[in-house]
Amino acid sequence: MTARRGSRSAELPGPDRRELEALREIGRHWPSANGGRPRQRATLPVDPTPPGGAAETPDTRLGRAALVARRIVSGAPLKSTAIAGERMRKLIALPVLSSDALSSVAYGPEAMLAVLVLAGSAELGLALPLAGGIAVLMLAVGLSYRQTIRAYPQGGGSYVVASDNLGRLPGLAAAAGLLTDYVMTVAVSIASGVAAIVSAVPAAGNLTVPIGLGAIGVLLLGNIRGVREAGMAFAGPTYAFILAIGSMVVVALVQAAGHGFAASPPEHVVAVEGAGTLLVLRAFASGATAMTGIETISNAVPAFERVEWRNARRTLDWMLVLLIALFAGTVLVVHLEGIVPRAGETVLSQLARRTFGGGLLYGYVQAATALVLLMAANAAFNGFPRLLYFMAQDGHAPRMFLRMGDRLAFNNGIVVLAVAAGLVFATFDGRTNALIPLYAVGVFLAFTLSQAGMVVHWWRRPGHRRRHGIAINGTGAVLSAVVLAITTVTKFSQGAWVVVLVIPLVVVTSLRVRREYRRADSALAPRPVQPPPVATREREECPEDVRHLIVVPVDDLDLAALRALAYAASLCQPVLALHVSPDDEEAARFHRAWEAWGDHLALEVVVSPYRAVVGPLVQYVDALHRESPGLMLTVVLPELVVRHWWHRILHHGLGPRLRRSLRHQPDTVVTTVAFHLPG
Repeated sequence: MTARRGSRSAELPGPDRRELEALREIGRHWPSANGGRPRQRATLPVDPTPPGGAAETPDTRLGRAALVARRIVSGAPLKSTAIAGERMRKLIALPVLSSDALSSVAYGPEAMLAVLVLAGSAELGLALPLAGGIAVLMLAVGLSYRQTIRAYPQGGGSYVVASDNLGRLPGLAAAAGLLTDYVMTVAVSIASGVAAIVSAVPAAGNLTVPIGLGAIGVLLLGNIRGVREAGMAFAGPTYAFILAIGSMVVVALVQAAGHGFAASPPEHVVAVEGAGTLLVLRAFASGATAMTGIETISNAVPAFERVEWRNARRTLDWMLVLLIALFAGTVLVVHLEGIVPRAGETVLSQLARRTFGGGLLYGYVQAATALVLLMAANAAFNGFPRLLYFMAQDGHAPRMFLRMGDRLAFNNGIVVLAVAAGLVFATFDGRTNALIPLYAVGVFLAFTLSQAGMVVHWWRRPGHRRRHGIAINGTGAVLSAVVLAITTVTKFSQGAWVVVLVIPLVVVTSLRVRREYRRADSALAPRPVQPPPVATREREECPEDVRHLIVVPVDDLDLAALRALAYAASLCQPVLALHVSPDDEEAARFHRAWEAWGDHLALEVVVSPYRAVVGPLVQYVDALHRESPGLMLTVVLPELVVRHWWHRILHHGLGPRLRRSLRHQPDTVVTTVAFHLPG
């Protein structure tokens, strides 16, 4: 029973029509096998509905303390019906889902200038036309995603669009690109935020990795508390950053107007590389990292208040206006001020120092930049789990990513993203310049496939919007493909080869996950009852088809063993006691004890001259299966339960080892009869 999009529950979608018919046919065989009684539960010795319902409070002191700690960290649980209240207003969604794109203003222009300056300070003027090209690209891709939001209001972004219109492999390639990009978004945003802190406080330079990992931990805890609460907490830094950069650009332009917008000559830098086509393309690709995050809103459409798609499009419009204005404005004033990238201080820090001096306003710009970069990763914490959710619906990711936590957040996806980003950040020592080459390849692959998918979408739907949609999405697809090619070629040797390798690995893994789910679903799906010649080993859905033998391994006839034997006999099925002895003398001793007990059950004693116990027991069970294929063996294990964990080493029972050994035996059920030792 595979997960189906749009079902009442993605994790438990329910049987289809064929499976329902098979269930009805199987059910018709139960009354005859149950003594003619239509419902066995009528004979239950207890009321199956406990008074007051199931209680969540643990019985032990340690369990209650753990529950309190969990509630402090994640907050009180929310009912499923509260999900509508967890949706975001536009004023909250803008900073939460746009923080990734807007914060890229802090490192996108600098990444572009850092490449251009290799050709000497005289070539920094190329930043203006390159920034203009990137702004046009931002507009084209942004308008394309407006079309995506309207056409796919259920969310899912590039993955859903590419899968529906181009096929499974392009859809998985888009998803792999986005998953990689989300991990890199967290790593790069945190690295840039820590760099802003180090620029203002150089003494913190040795604490780069601990500060960054601590920030990832804060984001992890904040998002586990739920979308709405995380949005309220992380909205402030984004608005503070917009105000800081906007004010700085306006003040810098006013100052530049005082001397006729004449650009200040930059500090002389000796060229180490020619200003050839390859260098210009590398600079363009580095500056295009400012575009990452544009797709996040299209992935998270269901997180908006109603009407979801309309609110999402309006939020995207505001994000595009702010992104283009801040990016282009920053590049322009950096050019007018003649700022050159240098080690130890970011370009934004230099610009803020020249614009406001070294006082309070400079500190505000640096603090706002650091905060928004540290919190910009929050957009990835919204997009990454939702993308895994859509992939899991189609069977391309583990189904654990379908589950929501107590606070209606996709906790499993959030934790996976935090761990992956933390590993990448620590591996590269939190250095932005080392992480940038790995950035943007995945996202431009997703851009290209998404927009190409939208072209196919409009082509299949004739109407007055068809030409308009094809023109917008076609332009976005072509421009994204060009940038993808430039980014891959120019950054390949600098580290982009890692992403080029990871994306196919993710696609192959997703296909294998889907194949495994299809295999398991096919094996688990109810099938019509077969005639008696076939209803042997593989037909055990009806009670009449199950042939039982209960095996009770007994080491000694103590109270634990006697309780297990009594439990097995109470099931009214054939019971065989099994004892393993190291030699004939011990076997004879056990026989005397067994006869003294009364020899009430069948007994088999296996002599193991090499003193092994688990191996002979497993081999004996396997021999029973070979002798009688289709026999259902229930192994009942007596097991001691101690009061304190350190007592376990004093009572080394065979139960855990035998359970592990029998786990892979077909037609074998292992159950435990616990004997609790007094404390």
